[in-house]
Amino acid sequence: MTENLTLLHFPEDAQIAARLASLLKARIAPINRHVFPDEEVLLSLPENVDEQCAIICVLDRPNSKYLQLVFAAAVARERGAQRLGLIAPYLPYMRQDTHFLPGDVVSARLFANEISQHFDWLVTVDPHLHRIGDLAEVFNIPCAKASAAPAFAQWILEHLSSPLIIGPDRESAQWIKEIASLCGASYIALSKERQGDAQVSISNSGLPQKGKMPVLIDDIASTAETMAKAVALVRGELNIRPYCLCVHAVFAPGAFERLIASGPMDILTANTIPHRSNRIDITAEIAAAVQALTNRTG
Repeated sequence: MTENLTLLHFPEDAQIAARLASLLKARIAPINRHVFPDEEVLLSLPENVDEQCAIICVLDRPNSKYLQLVFAAAVARERGAQRLGLIAPYLPYMRQDTHFLPGDVVSARLFANEISQHFDWLVTVDPHLHRIGDLAEVFNIPCAKASAAPAFAQWILEHLSSPLIIGPDRESAQWIKEIASLCGASYIALSKERQGDAQVSISNSGLPQKGKMPVLIDDIASTAETMAKAVALVRGELNIRPYCLCVHAVFAPGAFERLIASGPMDILTANTIPHRSNRIDITAEIAAAVQALTNRTG
């Protein structure tokens, strides 16, 4: 139940927190932050919170945010939270899900274990799960996954005719198949070979004949190299500038500018990470996932 729910948020997450609080009819409360000259942080929470409480924290750039999240969770418990949830529209460290080389840390499992120690439930949006089939495989707490697919499909239906949904690599097949189904479009996944963090090559897996509007879709844009190479390939093959839709606008320094330079028709992202490309609002999907999970778990 989201009745009598306190929704705590950090300063940078105020906008999405306000939208969620309105949809969930929750009490909203900011987590105040003071940064000392040596970059230690002092957090201040309300004196009292409801027994049902959640912290919303967009966990891009997680290494600078995670310790603050842990501190806030501990103080929320001290202030009265009996059941504490985490709403993380973007959930990091899910890509490192196996030992790619001997000695590699499987960060997905370690990070999930850390979160599970401090929170009673988790809601996120389209986590990057590849070899992990479901969040329940790595988290020890109830989890719910909101999907951006319906909102993406709705935007495509409202703005484009005869769309062709294109994934920049095989891993994107899970996203593009669902979105294509929702908007009644055909889809295809390209082939990618990665040589490094910012070095990829994209090859044509059989782009169909011209006459359709290409829409490139992926879950994460970090270096944006994959999407930029896919834009170049589509422009060369179809002689048309594709739209780029991405769920999580991680965008390392210079990445967004690199993607713009590749020449897409437009770039749109969901509002899971604040960015100037945010044009698809999925707050309602997040709120519905929170409502369903809290109703189920009490």
